[in-house]
Amino acid sequence: MWVFYLLSLPLTLGMVAATLKYFAGPDIPRYVLFTVGYAWFCSLSIIILVPADIWTTIFGQDKGGIAFFWTWTYWSTFLLTWAIVPTIQGYEDAADFTVTERLKTSIQANLVFYLSVGSIGLFGVVILILMHREWGGSMIGLAMACSNTFGLVTGAFLLGFGLVEIPRSIWRNANWTYRQKVLSHRVAKMAVKLDDAHQDLSNAIVIAQATSNQMSKRDPLRPCMDVIDNMLAQMNREDPNFKPSGGRLGENDMD
Repeated sequence: MWVFYLLSLPLTLGMVAATLKYFAGPDIPRYVLFTVGYAWFCSLSIIILVPADIWTTIFGQDKGGIAFFWTWTYWSTFLLTWAIVPTIQGYEDAADFTVTERLKTSIQANLVFYLSVGSIGLFGVVILILMHREWGGSMIGLAMACSNTFGLVTGAFLLGFGLVEIPRSIWRNANWTYRQKVLSHRVAKMAVKLDDAHQDLSNAIVIAQATSNQMSKRDPLRPCMDVIDNMLAQMNREDPNFKPSGGRLGENDMD
């Protein structure tokens, strides 16, 4: 069994590392990389835990260690799914200027979702109470049943979609004429979206530079404006050929 561990553990870690290296951008924070890598490792740990669990059951070995790792993986996945990953996503998407404000924005955005789900769960509990039926279970049992039902239904939908969509995509991509038409249509749509995004970014740069030029050094919002100016300067260093509509980035006259 140790041979299996020596092979499966490096293989799983290698899969996670290779996937992170392939998909991660150059400026991704380390805590995001660690969180995503740990989440993927917990998902792929089934490659290690299932054979180990079967082996300990067949040969009558002590299952205390396997049970611990199953529990660790389950609760790690639970916390990552419902707390850590949504908070980090909201934090990275927040446009606030301080860490505290970005965390506050992230928590507020996630609370809306949690309150919606909690309201649905509370509605179900109220219905059970109003039915006036004998119910020998507990609230924990109800929560576990709802969680398992959600997982099974979601898994069934995803598997059904994959079983239909993947063969259909392979079948359609085999027709080169059809594929060329689809790709040409997608390129045209993306070109329009790219042009609109370029125009929006150019307008934002013009407004930001005009605001920075008119804002006093003693203005209370000047530190926030300095953050925006630094972002524009970094953008100029990374892509000096980028020209907003009306002039080059960094010029005072953008008209």
